[in-house]
Amino acid sequence: MKKRFCLFLTVMCMFLFHTVAMAKTITGRTPKQDGFRMPGEFEEQEQVWMVWPERPDNWRDGGKPAQEVFVNVARAIAKFEPVTMLVSNAQYTNARSRLPDNIRVVEMSNDDAWVRDTGPTFVVNDKGEVRGCDWTFNAWGGLVDGLYFPWDNDDKVAQKICELEGVDRYRTEGFVLEGGSIHVDGEGTLITTEMCLLSKGRNPNMSKKQIEDKLKDYLNVEKVIWIKDGIDPDETNGHVDLVACFVRPGEVACIWTDDPKNPFYDACQAAYKTLSEATDAKGRKLKVWKLTMPKNQVYQKGAETVDHSETSAPRKNGNLCYASYMNFLIVNGGVIVPQYGDENDDLALEQIQEMFPDREVVGVETTEVIYGGGNIHCITQHQPAATR
Repeated sequence: MKKRFCLFLTVMCMFLFHTVAMAKTITGRTPKQDGFRMPGEFEEQEQVWMVWPERPDNWRDGGKPAQEVFVNVARAIAKFEPVTMLVSNAQYTNARSRLPDNIRVVEMSNDDAWVRDTGPTFVVNDKGEVRGCDWTFNAWGGLVDGLYFPWDNDDKVAQKICELEGVDRYRTEGFVLEGGSIHVDGEGTLITTEMCLLSKGRNPNMSKKQIEDKLKDYLNVEKVIWIKDGIDPDETNGHVDLVACFVRPGEVACIWTDDPKNPFYDACQAAYKTLSEATDAKGRKLKVWKLTMPKNQVYQKGAETVDHSETSAPRKNGNLCYASYMNFLIVNGGVIVPQYGDENDDLALEQIQEMFPDREVVGVETTEVIYGGGNIHCITQHQPAATR
C-alpha cells in the first residue's frame, strides 16, 4: 500500500511539474486584450537574466576582459536578487567556474550577449501571472544596417527563456523590437526614440502610428513619448536606454551636458526639452532629473585583437564609444551603475542616489562592455515578480 501511494505521489508530482512548466505560444490575442501590462523597472523583480560574452569578432581578446566585467556585474546584481547566466556549450565550464555558486548557469546557444534585446519583455496582470513578449530580433537592422549575421540563435532566446520559466509568450512574428528601445512607467506611458523605431532596418512598411499602436497593444500603454534621437546611431540606431528612463511614475531621468563641445550635446538638450514639455498618460507634467555625461569621451581600444569577419560590423581603434551613465539597471533595493574611471563617476552616483533615495547605488567599472557596443542595461533583462 505504501509503495502504491508513493508511486501515486511521484506520478502526480511529475504531472503537476509538467503542467506548471508547460509554456504555450498565444496567438490571435494581445497582452492588452488579456489584461497584461509591462511594469516599470522600479517595480518588484523575480530575477535578472544575462548572457555570457564570447563572440571573437565583437569582443576583444576572445571576450576574456568582457567576461571579467560580466562576472562583476552579475555579482553586484546577485546581492539584491537572483541572476541566471545563459552560456553556450563551449563556454559553460569556463563560466561556471568563474561565477559564484549563487548565480544559476544554464546552457543555451546564442549569437551574442545582449539579452535586453534578445530576451523577452515580460508583462504581468493583477492576478499574479507573468507572460513574455517575444519580439522578432534582427541584430538591430537586419540586412540594412544590422551588426551581424546570422542572428537566428538570438531570435530564439526569448522563447527559450519563457519555456525555462514556464511562461506563456506572445510572438510578434515580423515585428522587430528590442527591449533597450523602450522604457515604461507601468501606468500607461512609454518613452522611445524615433531614430530607433522608425529606422529602415526594423519595420519599414509600418507607419509611426502603426508602430505606436503595436506598442499600445503589446505593452498595454496609452501614450508614447517620442524622443527624436538617441546617441548611438552606429550600434542600435539610438536606443532610449542610453538617453532616458523612468525613475518612478511621473518622473524621468535624462542625460545632460552643458558643454557645447560634447559630441552628445545636441541629443542631450533635445531629449531634455522633449521630456520637460511632455505629460504622461495620466496627464501629469513630468519631473525630469538631469544625469551627467562622462567628462571625457571613451574611444575604442584593443580592436586589433577583435577577429575580422565578413558577417559582422568591424571594430576600429579610435572610434567614439557611447558611454552613458543612463544605462544603469534598477533592481530590488538597488541600482547598478556604469563607471568609466572618469572624473564624473562619483557625480553620477550622487545624482542617481538622489533619484533613488531608498535604494543602494552600486557602481561597476564597465568600460570593457562599451568596447563591445553596450553597457549594464543592455546586457541584462529583468523579470518582474508575479505579485497580486
